[in-house]
Amino acid sequence: MRKLAILSGMGGLAAVIAVTLPSTAQDNAKLEQLKSQGFARVAIANEPPYTAVAADGKVSGAAPDVARVIFQRLGVPEIVASISEYGAMIPGLQAGRHDVVTAGLFMKPERCAAVAYSEPVLCDAEALLVKKGNPKGFKSYADIAKDTSATIGAPGGGTEEKLALEAGVPRERVIVVPDGQSGLKMVQDGRIDAYSLPVLSINDLVKKANDPNLQVVAPVEGAPVYCDGAAFKKGDEALRDAFNVELAKLKESGEFAKIVEPYGFSAAAAMSTTMEKLCTAK
Repeated sequence: MRKLAILSGMGGLAAVIAVTLPSTAQDNAKLEQLKSQGFARVAIANEPPYTAVAADGKVSGAAPDVARVIFQRLGVPEIVASISEYGAMIPGLQAGRHDVVTAGLFMKPERCAAVAYSEPVLCDAEALLVKKGNPKGFKSYADIAKDTSATIGAPGGGTEEKLALEAGVPRERVIVVPDGQSGLKMVQDGRIDAYSLPVLSINDLVKKANDPNLQVVAPVEGAPVYCDGAAFKKGDEALRDAFNVELAKLKESGEFAKIVEPYGFSAAAAMSTTMEKLCTAK
């Protein structure tokens, strides 16, 4: 896009060069808007290591760190984050309250129908947080469904809530938990029998809690491995495509691994699949 801008005053030559540039460079009005305002509004969940907000308001975590580098390379110097529940992220994107979701929002066919995903960024599996010794022997969401006294906590509108319900856990035994710290405390206090999040998020909570009376069960049997991507509003595919170009460069150069692997994510996992495969997975 810089090349087109530089040549725009060169008359006929500019017109000839313009037709040779990718559509993302010709038609990306959304990117031009973000460059003009100097920032992109991103939705996050404050769920380390995917996303995190420090006491001073600084946004970090693997997903925002990748997005920040890519937007800077696209000429957008800053990202401005707002915390959102998973169930509210796509409606917020569709309503124009966010420019992109960078929050571990795993790709699913129904979500792919609602937003324009980038290529994979972060991949993970599911985990259960339970009391030490796993007293009820949970290995799967189906195990929780079979135990008529068992309760499980999960983020509202998140993948874990859906997996528990699909496995047959009754709605009244799936407790919506607002954040990770609350879920951990509810397990510690015996108010729920298990709390479910991706492996990396559960491990981060347990590490910070330093409580020997807790145990992580991972991966959850029968639960698929997931990958997220940056999610853009339908109609902003040119911005998504420009994002993908820079994401591919990061992966190829090794810079991507340097960003995500300190958080515990596998760069190889994100490079082993595609958005198309994940969006059509059954």
